[in-house]
Amino acid sequence: MRTSMKLKLAGALLAGLVMAGANAANVKVTPLGGQEGEFCRQDRALIFEDPNGTRILYDAGRTVAGADDPRLGKIDIILVSHMHGDHVGNAHNKAPNSGTCDKPDTSVSAVPNSNTVNIALAKKAKIVTGSEMPPFFAGKLKANGGDPKNSILTRFGGSVKIGGVTIATVPAIHSNGLDPAYIGGDLGKHMEEAGIAGYVGEATGYVLQFSNGLVAYLSGDTGITAAQDRVVRGYYKATLAVMNIGDGFSTGPKEAAYVINDLVKPASVIASHANEVATKGGKVLPGTKTETFMKAVKVPVHIPLSGKMMEFDGGGVCKAGC
Repeated sequence: MRTSMKLKLAGALLAGLVMAGANAANVKVTPLGGQEGEFCRQDRALIFEDPNGTRILYDAGRTVAGADDPRLGKIDIILVSHMHGDHVGNAHNKAPNSGTCDKPDTSVSAVPNSNTVNIALAKKAKIVTGSEMPPFFAGKLKANGGDPKNSILTRFGGSVKIGGVTIATVPAIHSNGLDPAYIGGDLGKHMEEAGIAGYVGEATGYVLQFSNGLVAYLSGDTGITAAQDRVVRGYYKATLAVMNIGDGFSTGPKEAAYVINDLVKPASVIASHANEVATKGGKVLPGTKTETFMKAVKVPVHIPLSGKMMEFDGGGVCKAGC
C-alpha cells in the first residue's frame, strides 16, 4: 500500500475516532411518547442519558407502558415534578403505540402504586423528588418489597449527586395534591367523598448538571416565576430547557416563550406537555400551541418526537437527532 494511501486511511480513522469521541460526550435525550415519531396529547416522559451511562427518566406519566416497556432499558434515577396522574402515572398505555395520538389507550391502572413506583421497583431505580413527596414514595417502595432508602430528597437550594449527575429542585407554581386513590382504605374513601387531596408540598422543577457540562432546566408544570431568572439562569446558568407549554394548567405557549426569551435564556429548548396532537408525520401542525411557541421563541426549539433520540453538547446545542 502506498504511503499516501496509508496516510489518508489513518487520517480518516483518526477523524472517525474524534467524531465518535465527540458524540460520546453528548447527553442523549429520548422522548417516550404515545405514538412513535409523533408529539402527542399525553406526552411527558423523557430519558436523559449522561455520557457516563447514567440514565434518568423524567415524569414517566401515562405513555410509558409500565415497567416492561421495552423502550425503557436501564433506568438509574426517576424524577417526578408533581403527583398529578399525567406525571406520576395513575394509569398507562397497554403497550407502546396503543391507541392514537389523540386518544391513547391508557387503560392499565397503576394505582395505588403509580407507574413511577412500579418502574422504580422493577429497575431498582432511585426516585429523586423534592418538597414532601419522598415519604410517599418511600412508603410505596417499602410496601412492595423495595428499599425505602431509594426515595431521595432534594429540596430547594440544595442538590444531590447520583451517578455523576447533580440534581437540584427549583420552584414550580402549580398544585400538587395526592389523589386519594393512592391512599386507599377508609381514609382514601373519605377524602375522595370530601373532594380533598393529600398534602405532599409544592410542585417542583429540576436542574440537572451532567458530566459533560450541560445544565438542563426541566420546568415541570409551572407559571412564570422569578426563580426562572434569578435561580435557573442567574445561579445554575441552564443552557438547555424542557419547557411545558400546555396552557390552562401551566404556562401557555406565549408565556413559555417569555420564560425562554427573557428569563432562562438557554441555548435551545425542548417543547413539552403541549396537551394537543402537535404533529402529523413528525411535522408540527399549523395552528397548534406548539407552532405558536416555536414562532415566538428566539432560540432553536426541538420537538420531542417519540423514540427519536436527540444529542446535546455541554453548551446546550443539539448535535444529532434534531
